[in-house]
Amino acid sequence: MTAPGIEDLLRELTPQVLGALVRRHGQFEDCEDAVQEAVLAATVQWPAEGVPNNPRGWLATVASRRFIDQMRSDHARRGREATTATEAPHAEVPDTDDTLVLLFLCCHPTLTAASQTALTLRAVGGLTTAEIASAFLVPEATMAARISRAKQRIKAAGSTFTLPDGAELEERLRVVLHVLYLIFNEGYTASSGSQLHRADLAHEAIRLTRTVHAQLPEDSEVTGLLALMLLTHARHEARTTAAGDLVPLDEQDRATWDRALINEGTKLVKAALAGPALGPYQLQAAIAATHADATTGEETNWPQVHALYLILERIAPNPMVTLNRAIALAEIEGPQVGLALLSTLDSDDRMAGHYRLLSVRAHLLEKAGDMMRAYEHYRRAAKSTASLAEQRHLAARASRLTSLAPQVLRSTHC
Repeated sequence: MTAPGIEDLLRELTPQVLGALVRRHGQFEDCEDAVQEAVLAATVQWPAEGVPNNPRGWLATVASRRFIDQMRSDHARRGREATTATEAPHAEVPDTDDTLVLLFLCCHPTLTAASQTALTLRAVGGLTTAEIASAFLVPEATMAARISRAKQRIKAAGSTFTLPDGAELEERLRVVLHVLYLIFNEGYTASSGSQLHRADLAHEAIRLTRTVHAQLPEDSEVTGLLALMLLTHARHEARTTAAGDLVPLDEQDRATWDRALINEGTKLVKAALAGPALGPYQLQAAIAATHADATTGEETNWPQVHALYLILERIAPNPMVTLNRAIALAEIEGPQVGLALLSTLDSDDRMAGHYRLLSVRAHLLEKAGDMMRAYEHYRRAAKSTASLAEQRHLAARASRLTSLAPQVLRSTHC
């Protein structure tokens, strides 16, 4: 098996082995450290010696020995655990997959969203602390401290390694889905840095959501979230030029969209909407499916998109939903109507100076023919985002206006 294949296998097995150890020993932090050492041993041994016949059992054996060594403070034995793992009997690993239970533990309500995300990527996703720190552009030491604090909070809360039930299950599941949604969004459109797209995070979010869907196939919101990710990720190849510059949705080459992901996502949307109630992920997935159904931007069913955003706005009020509804409304009734709806967000503290509000207003002002104000808002938007790809795109939009309307250029030099 190639190194990338081994990496994928380890990423899949890590939460299964960690779940088995935590279920047996009940000490999350020590078990997580033990599993990480087992994974490290595998990355060294397996490429050279081959993947063992029972890789899950191999990891469990090494991790169990590491855990026992910790408990006994038997430092001498630690150096021998990897080299003797293939000769020793495998630790017993239950057939059940505890990945979902592990997700619930990592998304404990006592943790902040940032800590939930980091711990999920570390314990369930199998990413190293350095990889997570790199993804969120913070020092490794900062991320290590965040993850350590998260583990300590879980320990202090006295959490047990079991799935909650009833109303608590529903509430905690929504937290899990929100964390997976955040991971995907950061992967699909990085909030900062030189890259627009972080494929590793997007792929990991999809993989984990597939795992949740496999265990909860009847949950319409889980199905909706997976559909949303697939339909959105299907566009990623068309979102940037060869130079890495952003390409807006209406300008993308739709022939490059991944039809297999779109077909799978569309089927999941239909299944999700057949549920007894509508949730935000189902509605967002339906919007994504509407965009995917149009062969060109001009053929987009904007009345349907607007209607879906209107429902979403009612069941899950959010300024970003209103902002997106303004875009759809402008396509139906004209830019001035869209701008009027945008103005309702000016008093929302969450949107003050947000580059998305500035950029959408700039776009609608441009469509309305107000090139001067559009230029100003594009420039302000470019200065308000930490994403270099977004900065370049917005600055290019502003620059383009100077060639379309020379008076804009003259005014900037007055």
